[in-house]
Amino acid sequence: MCTYDTETVEIEGSAKGPDGWFGVTRAAVYVDHPHHAPFGHTLNIDFADPARGPAARVAVELTEEAARALVAAIQAALDHAPAGLASRSAPV
Repeated sequence: MCTYDTETVEIEGSAKGPDGWFGVTRAAVYVDHPHHAPFGHTLNIDFADPARGPAARVAVELTEEAARALVAAIQAALDHAPAGLASRSAPV
């Protein structure tokens, strides 16, 4: 069942697409039918820079289990790093 509920968040980062690296400013997260993954439904994440058009997009299709494991891994990595190390205000 598709929920058609999409969560979007403004982000700051970079992604690598077929034409190389580009900045990403938005992530969209939703549960829907995948385009490529061999499952009925997946949690899909689109990292994009809408100002650059549809070519500036990287998509990920994950099972529920993989998505939850990714959330836990992200939290653990941030928890183990010194606070603020990956912050936008950290020195380069």
